[in-house]
Order: sequence, then structure tokens, then C-alpha cells
Amino acid sequence: MAHIFVLDDVLDAAVLTQRILSKKGHQVTIFTDEQEALQHAMNNQVDLAILDINLKKTNGISVLKELRRADPTIRVIMLTGYPTIETARQALHLGATDYCVKPIDKSELEQKVSAALAH
Repeated sequence: MAHIFVLDDVLDAAVLTQRILSKKGHQVTIFTDEQEALQHAMNNQVDLAILDINLKKTNGISVLKELRRADPTIRVIMLTGYPTIETARQALHLGATDYCVKPIDKSELEQKVSAALAH
């Protein structure tokens, strides 16, 4: 199905997302390092990126900006455990397809990924 990468500073959260989406037939690569994730996106075909907003060195909004510069067509879903209206607006304004709140709800994630890939 789709090539997806997940960037989350919490490895367990990334692994959980990978398990959920792999069961749906997607090829999912996980990262906890922003530069490694960006490098992967630059060198591989990626259909969807799932980015946590709070990361170790920077934030998901900065990564989103870099991804959009490299590939304006990439679809992105933002994740956060600390939702605010401002971060949601900013992410959507920069081209994120959707926004998901942690803890991740399996069916919500599956639905949002399916909708993002359908666009």
C-alpha cells in the first residue's frame, strides 16, 4: 500500500503507530531523530509523514516546513500530546492534511491515514 514514515521523540509511540499501520498493509519506517527522518524523505518515496509536534531537537512544525520545501505534494498528519488551537492552525496552514491528539486512538488514526492517502 503506502510508504509512510513516523517521526516521534518517544520510540514506544512510534512503534505503536507502526504496528497499527503495518497491520493495514502499509510500509512504515519509524524515526526518533529529525535529521534521519528528513534524510529518509529526501532519498525515498514517501506517501505520508506522521510527525509529532514536540521533538528532541526541534519541533514537528519545522520538520513540516522542510518536508513541504522538498516535496510540496507530501501528505502529513501531525501528532501531539499537548494540543493547542495555535499549533493546529499553524500545521494546517503549512499544509498538514490532518491533526491527531495523543494518546493515539487506533480507529481514528486508521481513518485519518486512509483519508490523507485518498487525497
